[in-house]
Amino acid sequence: MNKFPIFLALSFALAGVPAAFSQDAQGIIAPAKAGEIAVPAKRQLKWHEAEIGAVFHYDLHVFDGKRYSQTANRVSPITDPNIFNPKKLDCEQWVLAAKAAGAKFAVITATHETGFAIYQSDVNPFCLKAAKWRGGKGDVIREFVDACRKHGIAPGIYIGIRWNSHLNIFDFKARGNDAEKRQADYRKFCEDMTRELCTKYGELFMIWYDGGASDPKTDGPNVLPIVAKLQPNCLFYHNAQRADFRWGMSETGTVPYPNWSSYPVPASSSPKRTKEQANHGDPGGKFWVPAMADTPLRGANGRHEWFWEPGDENAVYPLAALLEMYEKSVGRNATLILGLTPDPDGLMPAGDVARLKEFGAAVKARWGNPKKSASGDGDELTIRFARPEKLSAAIIQEEISGGHKIREYVLEVQTTNSEWEQVAAGTSVGHKRIEKFPQIEALALRIRVTKSAGTPEIINFAAY
Repeated sequence: MNKFPIFLALSFALAGVPAAFSQDAQGIIAPAKAGEIAVPAKRQLKWHEAEIGAVFHYDLHVFDGKRYSQTANRVSPITDPNIFNPKKLDCEQWVLAAKAAGAKFAVITATHETGFAIYQSDVNPFCLKAAKWRGGKGDVIREFVDACRKHGIAPGIYIGIRWNSHLNIFDFKARGNDAEKRQADYRKFCEDMTRELCTKYGELFMIWYDGGASDPKTDGPNVLPIVAKLQPNCLFYHNAQRADFRWGMSETGTVPYPNWSSYPVPASSSPKRTKEQANHGDPGGKFWVPAMADTPLRGANGRHEWFWEPGDENAVYPLAALLEMYEKSVGRNATLILGLTPDPDGLMPAGDVARLKEFGAAVKARWGNPKKSASGDGDELTIRFARPEKLSAAIIQEEISGGHKIREYVLEVQTTNSEWEQVAAGTSVGHKRIEKFPQIEALALRIRVTKSAGTPEIINFAAY
């Protein structure tokens, strides 16, 4: 567990710690100044508010009838675009499945490791223009973003550029003959494809680069200025210059606790951060880089698959596992992203759809109706009941537009003999903290903030 540095605690003025926000033309957030704490950009507030999102993986190898091998897929090209043939493609069905799970945004892989683009590209000839499907006129990205907007889901696009087996690119580097020239060509190719995707499909929630976008000072394309100019409200993930959120260091759908959104550097891929900071954030960090907790829905029974594969129907996570992920991601100030796998027909499998619906309903049933809630500013907030209530959990949410103000807290219940008893204690709160404790009969529930960076602003304190 990260310890809150004493020198930082002493630096906080009794009247409160000011927070400031500014960014440059590339959307890189300036670090908080001395005496200030890190605060989020508006685009990052949308990230927190979403709580749950989905990423849909779709590529040529979904149609080859084989088990996916990431190692092979990165180096062995699939040469025939005509195997792409989803005869029942229904992106509305995909989006509605994600929405039923509680997702507020959805991302689709425009390109992945094969290099094949599942849209009408003027930059990448290895795209749906080269396929016989729908007479070479098909555009999965168009159907996807239209379905998202129709059903109130914010659309995002994932661009795979780190590997491209079609162009013999491995870990950003051109391999084979004439590699130096091809490296320069590939940089321009990635920049032009980014520009194309940022202009064809309206305002986007997110642009996500597979494995990052490298550093333009080395082998990577200079995509950040393009995204910042053409999609100024879009989340950018990520290169060595900017990351609007960070990977939680696993694909388990969970993050460790505590989980601070403040961070020591503006990009999660920076070598200047430690694994401990990537896992937990840093309460003294001067940048706002919140955590992502991602996992494929088909991750049970020894499987861990981001793409549809034959024979994986029994790999869908059970409901109990998904609920635990929710509590250990959203309930720890992270955003949960579920990887979803449309099949060769162009549909989400029926079992996956049913589990997503079940998960969304279970989250609402468990966390949608508190016994009572309250809000307020200050170091103490109490919920009182007209008669004794059996309690086993609480949700705490703070106003994060001003940064992480709550640094340590305790939860206490007033028992039926009128004594106050501590049931939980913690550090980071942020957008949402779920605290669970052994069931107890209580007359009241209160939170006491025992260490803070300024006046705590609790926007939701709810008893369950």
